[in-house]
Amino acid sequence: MTDTIDLTRRGALVGTAVGLAAMAAAPAAAQDDDAARKAVAESYLKSLDAGGVSPTTGLGLFDHFSDDAEVFFPKWGVAKGKEEVIKMFSDVGGTLKSIKHHYDGFTWYMNGTDSFAVEGTSEGEHRDGPWMADQPKWGAGRWCDCFTVKDGKITRLFIYLDPDYAGKDTARYGWIPA
Repeated sequence: MTDTIDLTRRGALVGTAVGLAAMAAAPAAAQDDDAARKAVAESYLKSLDAGGVSPTTGLGLFDHFSDDAEVFFPKWGVAKGKEEVIKMFSDVGGTLKSIKHHYDGFTWYMNGTDSFAVEGTSEGEHRDGPWMADQPKWGAGRWCDCFTVKDGKITRLFIYLDPDYAGKDTARYGWIPA
C-alpha cells in the first residue's frame, strides 16, 4: 500500500486526475483497513473473555493468529510460531479463572498501517485472587496491547501489563502501603 500512496502523491503533484482521485480515496481505504484490523483485535479479546471462542465471530482464540505469529507476555517472554503461542497462552491462561475486558473504555491508536495499539482495563480472577483495574489504585487491570494484523491474522502481539493480577507482590515496592 505504501508504494501505491507514494505513486499517487507523485501523480497528484503533477495534477493528474487519476492521482487526485486516488489521493481522495486513500484516507477512506486506510479507515476501512483500520476498522478490519480493529475487528480482528476485538474478536481476539472477546475470545479470551469467553474462554476460547469469540461470541462475535465464532473464531477460536488461536484462529486469530498467523502460523508465524510472535506474542510477548511479561515474565513469559516472546513466543514464536503458533505452537509456542499456544503454549504461552496455556501457561498464562492456566493461572486465570476468568477475565473480562472493559470494551467501552478502550483507547485505540490506529494509524492506517498494519501495526496499532489499544489501551484498556480488565477485571477477573487469578488463581491467587480477584483483580479489577484501580482496586486498589496501584493494582493490576490496566494494559496495553500492540498488534500487527496482516491479511486478517495477528502476526505480532506484544502485551504490556502487570502479571501480578492478585496484587501479592508488594513487599518489593516501598511506595505500596502495607
